[in-house]
Amino acid sequence: MRLTIAGIVVMLMTGCGSEETPRTMSDAVRDSAIAESAIPGAAGVRSALSVSDSAAARRALEDSIMSADEQ
Repeated sequence: MRLTIAGIVVMLMTGCGSEETPRTMSDAVRDSAIAESAIPGAAGVRSALSVSDSAAARRALEDSIMSADEQ
């Protein structure tokens, strides 16, 4: 019984932490690693990264066109 109570107290104490543990990898690096792996769903991650990269390139082009028009 004491061991069960001690286990519950430990679990509650670990959930009370207010600081988020720092990640060792950025989201982009982690997503790229997943996309290159052979795990199920990696192709979907790869496709999502491709769409995201295309959208970012399109936004950059639109921004450069807008800044050229303002001058």
